[in-house]
Amino acid sequence: MNIQGEVAEGFEAVREAFVRNFEVLGDRGATVAVYRDGRRVVDLWAGPKDVEGGGGEAWAPGTAQVVRSATKGVAAVVPLLLHQRGLLDLDAPVAEYWPEFKAGGKERALVRDLLAHRAGVPALDVPLTPAEAVDGVSGARAVAGQRAFWEPGSAHGYHAQTYSWLLSELVLRVTGASLGKWLAQEVTGPRGLEFWIGLPGAETARVGRVGPVEAPELPGAVRTRPRRNVSEAYADPSSLTRRAFAAITPLADENDPGYQAAELPASAGIGTARGLAGLYAALLGDTEDGAGLFTPDTLRLAGTELSSGPDQVLVVNTRFGPGTMLHSPASPLLSPASFGHPGRGGSLGFADPEAGIGFGYVTNAHAKSVTADPRAQALVRAVRAAL
Repeated sequence: MNIQGEVAEGFEAVREAFVRNFEVLGDRGATVAVYRDGRRVVDLWAGPKDVEGGGGEAWAPGTAQVVRSATKGVAAVVPLLLHQRGLLDLDAPVAEYWPEFKAGGKERALVRDLLAHRAGVPALDVPLTPAEAVDGVSGARAVAGQRAFWEPGSAHGYHAQTYSWLLSELVLRVTGASLGKWLAQEVTGPRGLEFWIGLPGAETARVGRVGPVEAPELPGAVRTRPRRNVSEAYADPSSLTRRAFAAITPLADENDPGYQAAELPASAGIGTARGLAGLYAALLGDTEDGAGLFTPDTLRLAGTELSSGPDQVLVVNTRFGPGTMLHSPASPLLSPASFGHPGRGGSLGFADPEAGIGFGYVTNAHAKSVTADPRAQALVRAVRAAL
C-alpha cells in the first residue's frame, strides 16, 4: 500500500497503525489527521478515491467522503456557539423556540434533552421517503407531530436519523438560517476547514464514492457474537432500534449528489480528515492563528455528560453531552476528557482538551460497526501511545 503524507517525530506509531488498517483490517481508501496544540502532527492518506477502486482516481489530500454520524459532532458546534453567544438557552423548552414541537407529549422537552438524545422521538410512526427527508419541510413537520416514545428527559436513546430534523429546525428557528449555511458562514468557511453539511456544487468533484465492506477474517482471531439483546434488537423490524435507523425508508443513496447537497446534520456531512481534525483543534483554542472557537466554559460544556447508561435504541450503555458523544465502552475515544462523534461504518472525529488533540479519520469503506470501528480504534490507540 502506497501511504502518502507525513507524521511528526514521535507519531510514527500512527503511520504503522494506518498501514495495518489496509493490510489487515480491510480498509480501501482512507485518511487520518491529528493536530496537537494547534500543529498538524499526522496527515496521511492512501487507497482509491472510490470504494470500488477499479483503476480510478487515487485518494488525494483534498478527497472528501460522507462521514455519516460523525457529522453530529460537527453539527453540535452550532448550538454550542449559539448558547455561548446568548442566543440559545439549554434549559428552555424546545417549544419556546419551536411552538409546534409541543405536540405528542413533548411540551416539557428541554433544549438540552434534544441535544442529548433525550427528546423521546428517535423514530417516526410513518418513515420519510428519501425525497421527503431532504426537502427541508417534511422532516421538521414529522418530528414535531410525532408522539414521544418516552417522557422527554426521563431516558435517552440514540436519535440516529431524526436528529437531523430536530437540530436543523431548532437552529432555523433561533437564527433564521439553515444549520449548514450558518456553520459555513461562521465556522468552517472563515477557517478554511474542509467540511460541509450541505455540499456546495463546486465541491462535488472532490467527493469519492462510499460503500459497504465486510470485515476481514483475522488469523487467530476469536469471533465474538453480539450480545443476544443487541442482535435481536437489530433483527426485529418492530424494535425501536430498527425503527430509529429506518426513519428514512428506503435507505437514501449516500452517493447521490442530491443527498450530499441536503443539510442532514445527523448523517450526511462530507469532509476530509484535515477538516474534521482541524475543527476539533479549533474548539480547543490551540489553532495556529490563536483564535479559539469556544470559551473555556463552552469547552467544558461540550464534554459535560447529559445522558448515560442504557440506550433505548443502541441497547448498550452510551454517554452523550450536548450533541457530542463522550468516551465510553461503546465509543472509546482518547481519554475520559474526549468528546466528538463516530460515524456508523468507521469515520471518527473528536477533541481531547487535556491532551490538546484534534483527531479525524475518514474512510470510504463502511463496515458494519456502529460506534467502535476497529480501524478507527487502532489509530486512537496509536495516538495514545504517542502522547
